[in-house]
Amino acid sequence: MNILDVKNLTAGYGDFQALFGINLEIGQGETVAIIGSNGAGKSTFLKSVAGLLIEHSDDIVFKGENIGTLPAHKVVKRGIALVPEGRRLFPSLSVEENLLMGGYNKRKGPWNLERIYSLFPILKEKRRNPGTALSGGQQQMVAIGRGLMSNPDLLLCDEISLGLAPTTVKDIYDALPTIQKDGTAVLLVEQDINRALSVSDRIYCFQEGRVSLEGKPDAVSREEIKAAYFGM
Repeated sequence: MNILDVKNLTAGYGDFQALFGINLEIGQGETVAIIGSNGAGKSTFLKSVAGLLIEHSDDIVFKGENIGTLPAHKVVKRGIALVPEGRRLFPSLSVEENLLMGGYNKRKGPWNLERIYSLFPILKEKRRNPGTALSGGQQQMVAIGRGLMSNPDLLLCDEISLGLAPTTVKDIYDALPTIQKDGTAVLLVEQDINRALSVSDRIYCFQEGRVSLEGKPDAVSREEIKAAYFGM
């Protein structure tokens, strides 16, 4: 059963159209990766699903409900959380306060402060520190934890490995099985193709606002990915 169905989605910014008829689906508990070069429309797609760009109601269906015209705060209440590119922590708040902001809607589920601290123990040690005083990798853990505090059924992750050391990236991706243990689906945007292939059940490649390739990692060749990625 699909938890998210996106059909023929178009989106843009003012007169600029960034997405042209995107079709994408994700099942409960599935990990789906979106790959593609800069400007391919990956982040725009996540923003559309998260309610940051309001689209037509029949373009985005989540758990059988049309959510395409809902604003972001109502999308979160339905069970979708976005971990944005660049982390976007509140600079005036501590680590723990940033995490608590993610749970403001009081949605029921398995995630709470203690479970976040179990997933990322370093955050408990630094819970009183300003969120933006942490290393880049630790800030990314806070951003993921903040998203999980809303107890989502679908977690959207936008470039969570960008600019981080390989060991930190490994620690973050090692947390995915725990995140999905209770059935949470993960839709992630990732420029590291090898990383995307290693963790996903299926991949989509975006090229100039369109889906140029879809498939299971073991069913698509590197030549096909290269052609879809660069439009060759």
